[in-house]
Amino acid sequence: MEQFVTEDQQVEAIKRFWKENGLAIAAGVVLGIGGLYGWRWYNDTQLAEKESASKAYENVLLTLSADNTADAKAFVDSHTGGYSVLTALQLAKLAVDNKDLVEASKQLSFVADNASDAAIKSVANLRLARIQIDLKEYDKALATLALIAQESFVSQVAEIKGDVYVNQQKIEDARKAYNESLAADANNQLVKMKLDDLSVAANG
Repeated sequence: MEQFVTEDQQVEAIKRFWKENGLAIAAGVVLGIGGLYGWRWYNDTQLAEKESASKAYENVLLTLSADNTADAKAFVDSHTGGYSVLTALQLAKLAVDNKDLVEASKQLSFVADNASDAAIKSVANLRLARIQIDLKEYDKALATLALIAQESFVSQVAEIKGDVYVNQQKIEDARKAYNESLAADANNQLVKMKLDDLSVAANG
């Protein structure tokens, strides 16, 4: 840093500094203050949007039924975030109840693609894989199951893989998958029954 011999030189240096940099500093202060208010405005706006989405979601649920899904579908198309994901899950359940598996597949795909929570993504993919089996989209079902990496779903993933292989007549692959499922959850009685059915089929 430049050293000044006298106070007069120091004063002149300060005057020169402010003359050269004062505008930039002032602009920085203004921007800083503006940024603070801008951040507060952004937070207030976000809160208002969330409250609005919450009310809209409640209204959609009040009118949602097997005969009235238009409002819910419009809500999913026009919103992002958790409420649209929850609405899509409701639509998927209704579609399954109505045996509209294509619509259920569409809604569950939306959930899997847009949910921020890993567990919700996994649940959506599990349900989607089951529907893909019913639609005989076996390769798609296996690809969907491959997207689930959470340890807590290992048993279910292996079980559904076994179901895919049964439908593909790949009995040994199915047996292996069911055993993997039981290794992760030894108390799953349904998987034990499926293994027993494979043995009966093989012996028959």
